Amino acid sequence: MRAALATAASEPLSLTDRDVPEPGPGEVLLKMIACGVCFTDLGLLQGHYPFARFPVVPGHEVTGTVVATGTGVTWPPEGTVVGAQFLNDSCGHCEYCRRGDQILCREKKITGIMVDGGYAEYAVFKAGFVTELPAGLDPVAAAPLMCAGITAFNGLRQAGAVPGSRVAVIGTGGVGALAIRYAAALGCRVAAIGRSRHGEDRAKRLGAEVFVATDEGDPGEALQQWAQGANVILSAAPSTAAAQTTFGGLAPDGTLVLCGYGPEPLTLPTSPMVLNRLHAMANPSGSPHDLRDTLEFSAAQGILPEFRPITLDQAPETLDAMAEGHGGIRSVITFG
Repeated sequence: MRAALATAASEPLSLTDRDVPEPGPGEVLLKMIACGVCFTDLGLLQGHYPFARFPVVPGHEVTGTVVATGTGVTWPPEGTVVGAQFLNDSCGHCEYCRRGDQILCREKKITGIMVDGGYAEYAVFKAGFVTELPAGLDPVAAAPLMCAGITAFNGLRQAGAVPGSRVAVIGTGGVGALAIRYAAALGCRVAAIGRSRHGEDRAKRLGAEVFVATDEGDPGEALQQWAQGANVILSAAPSTAAAQTTFGGLAPDGTLVLCGYGPEPLTLPTSPMVLNRLHAMANPSGSPHDLRDTLEFSAAQGILPEFRPITLDQAPETLDAMAEGHGGIRSVITFG
């Protein structure tokens, strides 16, 4: 099979031929349909993850068809179209696994960073960590939902967004665009935040009622003028500083949730946090049940990301463009 391989931190992605893997006990073999290209894949190549295990096949926004099953697997049967996500496996017995929060397991394994992912024509996954796609959901367009989608959807609900909430979304890229659409579909009022007004029309088309350009003034003040502050600020930009400068736009009892961030630390003002009972949290994707909910909601609301299809051979140049800030809409590797 054809595969793309990350051989070491700070080394370029290489294309190679490998043997098709065989599923072990409790595993399924997927023939890839599509795999989204995520900023996390770029972070792997740039050496951001000390827990990475090289060499590894990147990719964690996977859709594919089950073509073989290992011993002990009764579901999903061969022929099932499934998605596989950032969370690849967990210990299964800790308090978090037992309550269905496998994403918080201290022994979790990450697809495309610690174990081989979807930049290949075939890959094996744990049967209990793949999710059947709802009927009618296009498996190519749905691939980014396995990371960008679950991160946005689960980030909103972990931060407490409900119908009528005032939600501000920082960034209008892959995660941000879906967060705007999910929040609007949930019945929230939505503000979008970007560096300039370049993305204003698109953000409003996605469901934002206002757009805040940070190059025109303090985004926190703008959110306070919009609706006396946001109940939830979801940061989808790869910048901790962007989230930090917007923190003043929270309403009392409001929550900042980091779904995107940079390497710099988050520093927040103590007194306003105490006086207004403000919250700061982060959301690392989600557990299998979170992905099921994300896919069901997306199918019911007709929410799919904008994307451009690419071939596996185009993955290296796509990641190079992302590193230079020219990623554009989300790219999805498609397999014939």
